[in-house]
Amino acid sequence: MKKFIISIFVILISIPVFAQESEEEPTVTEGWKRSGKFTILFNQSAFSNWTAGGENTLSGTLGLNYDINYFSENITWDTKIIVSYGITKNQDEDQQKTDDRLEINSVVGKKASGYWYYSWFFNGKTQMDVGYDPDTDLEISHGFSPLYLQTGPGMLWKKSDNLKVNFAPATSKLVLVHSHFTEFGESFGVEQGKSTRYEFGVAIGAYYKLTLMENVTMENILNLYSNYIEDPQNVDLDYTMNLEMTINKYLSANLSFQTIYDDNAYQGFQIREVFGLGVNFGF
Repeated sequence: MKKFIISIFVILISIPVFAQESEEEPTVTEGWKRSGKFTILFNQSAFSNWTAGGENTLSGTLGLNYDINYFSENITWDTKIIVSYGITKNQDEDQQKTDDRLEINSVVGKKASGYWYYSWFFNGKTQMDVGYDPDTDLEISHGFSPLYLQTGPGMLWKKSDNLKVNFAPATSKLVLVHSHFTEFGESFGVEQGKSTRYEFGVAIGAYYKLTLMENVTMENILNLYSNYIEDPQNVDLDYTMNLEMTINKYLSANLSFQTIYDDNAYQGFQIREVFGLGVNFGF
């Protein structure tokens, strides 16, 4: 884990240098720019008299990816809103949640020099529905519990809306859970009998969207956080990759991969992967 985190830091530090040498500065129009995409993702399998065996399965995911960007000679302000919710239904089984995410990332910056800005960022992420322990089927979370909030000053390196890295060495982090989840023990790092946990540390956020080939784009979102107060060597990691292969204006094949490491929530890597045919509505 330690070597992996060091490698991530090296990559982040090298992004500004590499991009500055390999790309020309893009032309950016001043003012507000808004864009978004609503996606309906389907997965389905069906069997009838199939001697090899199989189970009928139907699953779907609704997703929203919305960007609000502002740019002027001295100010930049980028906000991304990500919402997704998915369920799956196997034959003779109750439906289960496969995806549940609500996240807001916002960074405002004032021009310093070149591609560098003095910045202030905000990140909030939570879920919208009940979550159950896979081993005991007991309720361990529900809408807006847990709720993670981060904010703090830093320095933003921004080449374009599609390539940016924010360093925030004085970040405040707040974890909120409903009190009934800590009634008998700790929950998501919040101590028994409490409903909040405060941390102070360093946060790094990186965003890189690129075109791999015609009609194939990849979006990469990486967030790292280290708590100065307790176990700073245990770096929290949240990485999401969205790969979109466009078929036409409304149809695409979509692959979403996310991995999370947060030792307060789970002692190991959490991994989520969703692939299917998507119906897209841009706005």
